[in-house]
Amino acid sequence: MTIEQLDDRATMVRRFNRFYTDKIGVLHEHLLDSAFSLTELRILYELAHRSGLTAADLARELSLNPGYLSRVISGFEKKGLLERVRSEADGRVAQLRLTELGCTTFAPLDETSQREVAAMLGQLSVPEQHQLVEAMQQIEGLLGQRPSSYLLRDPRPGDMGWVVHRHGVLYAQDYGWNAEFEALVADIVAKYLRDFDSSAERCWIAEKDGKVAGSVFVVRHDESTAKLRMLYVEPSARGMGIGRRLVEECLHFAKFAGYKKMLLWTNSILVGARDIYAKTGFEKIAEESHHSFGKDLIGETWARDL
Repeated sequence: MTIEQLDDRATMVRRFNRFYTDKIGVLHEHLLDSAFSLTELRILYELAHRSGLTAADLARELSLNPGYLSRVISGFEKKGLLERVRSEADGRVAQLRLTELGCTTFAPLDETSQREVAAMLGQLSVPEQHQLVEAMQQIEGLLGQRPSSYLLRDPRPGDMGWVVHRHGVLYAQDYGWNAEFEALVADIVAKYLRDFDSSAERCWIAEKDGKVAGSVFVVRHDESTAKLRMLYVEPSARGMGIGRRLVEECLHFAKFAGYKKMLLWTNSILVGARDIYAKTGFEKIAEESHHSFGKDLIGETWARDL
């Protein structure tokens, strides 16, 4: 590649940046008719959607100057929007958490932003929406930290069969579960495909290096309750945060779809998945012993409000 070619591509990227920032309105000094700047809203967004964050986490993940971030956090504290709490795992670490006032202050801003983006997407056909989202995920993956880049996308023909296949293989390898489990997964997938309602249900496929790296489903449990199903991540892609990202996408979708609560069913032996559920705000509400998939297991029901 010549220097001239690289300069031409850099010009195209800069042109896209100007187009997109203008499209989403981030050139305004304050967003959504609020008193908050873009950076302040980014901080509030992270605190509203994730638990256990520290100031160091925010500075690193949002690429913020620690001194500037400290001033913003102090300002939020003075306004009663957030508080510092000691980590249960390490009492020396102070985690940041939105107060009730902080949650009620940010909620309408978050909802307004969601509606505005949804309205923008609503001007496109469904295939165009999928194309746009996948393109954005590809940009995110290409510009993310390698080699840990991945993208989330809608399922394509053949993906569902692969999901059933990998569930059957991995749970047999890792836990010794028999074909009953693969049959259960196949039934869930078949029902999802047969009765799919795009307004209330969704599946994400995680893709890394052109290969399926995991998946998760949201399905309707009842009018006000969504159910998270069949979270899985390939062994080669674990440790990258894909599992947590898939769960967070489920939560965002379910909230936007109008659900008030989300349920999931798991087993005590699935330690990695249970850790993700706990970190994303789920709590175990019931458990029972059962014999399934050729094993004696302890089934657990987890739930959280949206």
